Amino acid sequence: MAEKYFQSVGRRKSAVAQVRLFPEGNGTITVNDKPMTEYFTTPRLRAAVMAPLTQAGKVTTMNVTVRAVGGGPVGQSDAVKLGIARALVMFDADNKPGLKAQHLLTRDPRKKERKKFGKRGARRSPQWRKR
Repeated sequence: MAEKYFQSVGRRKSAVAQVRLFPEGNGTITVNDKPMTEYFTTPRLRAAVMAPLTQAGKVTTMNVTVRAVGGGPVGQSDAVKLGIARALVMFDADNKPGLKAQHLLTRDPRKKERKKFGKRGARRSPQWRKR
C-alpha cells in the first residue's frame, strides 16, 4: 500500500480511534474492516462520523480507514469524528477554521468517575438507618 495518507488519533471516554485519511478515493469509510453503515447502525452515529467530511466538503473525494478499540458505539463514533477532523487539518490547514467553528476539533474530556472507598459507586453512599 504505497498510497499517501494522513494519520491521526481521536479519543473519547475509553474509546480510541486510529484514523487514516486517503486523499484520492471515492468516499468509502471502513471501520474495523467493515463498512461504516454496518459498524455504526444508527443514523445519529453515522452522522457524527460524517460531520467533519461534510463540513470540509470532502464526502465523495476521500477514503477513510479506522481502527477503533475500547468503549461503546457512541464513544467510538465520537472518537472517529475527532480523528477524521484532525486528519483533515493535517491534509489542508484551510479546513481548520470551519471545523473549529463546529467544535469538531475539541476533545470531550468527560470520563467515568472512579469509585471511592466507603461508597457503593463514585458518589452513592450506603443506605443509612436511623433506628
